[in-house]
Order: sequence, then structure tokens, then C-alpha cells
Amino acid sequence: MSRREKDAFAVALEYDASAREAPRVTARGYGAIAEQIVAVAEEHGIIIESNPVLAEALSGVELDDEIPIELYEAVAEVIAFVLRAGAGGR
Repeated sequence: MSRREKDAFAVALEYDASAREAPRVTARGYGAIAEQIVAVAEEHGIIIESNPVLAEALSGVELDDEIPIELYEAVAEVIAFVLRAGAGGR
């Protein structure tokens, strides 16, 4: 395993504004799993935000769990980025 694969980490979040629930972690992993998460997102046209610090903070959240309240603000910034990018406002 290369250093890049060992250090790479990805987290996928799901957020439904109409559900009035916090975003949930739907996938997470290091190395080859991280690369697969990114590849699947790209295949489906999902906007990707590179934020290693936030990804590391989310690494301990169990799959299907809501994000912890301590990370609401940081995740809200990512959601805002995704919404702007999806509207063509990069």
C-alpha cells in the first residue's frame, strides 16, 4: 500500500433539508475504500469537497449515525459549498 493510499480518507454524508434531521454518515473509509467512495460519487455526479480536517473529525462517526453537534457548523459550510456549486456558483 502506498503512502497516499494509506493516508487517503473519505466520508460521504447524506442530508435531506426537508427531514429536519442532522446529516448522516453514509460511507467512510481509508485507502482503496476512500478511492472507491470518491469514484462512486464522481460516477453519480455528486459534488466533492476536499476537507481532510473535517473528514478526520468525522472518521469516528458510525455509519448511518447523525453527525455530532460539535461538527454542525463545519458541515453546514460544506453543505453551503455544495449548494452553491450545484447552482453553478463556484
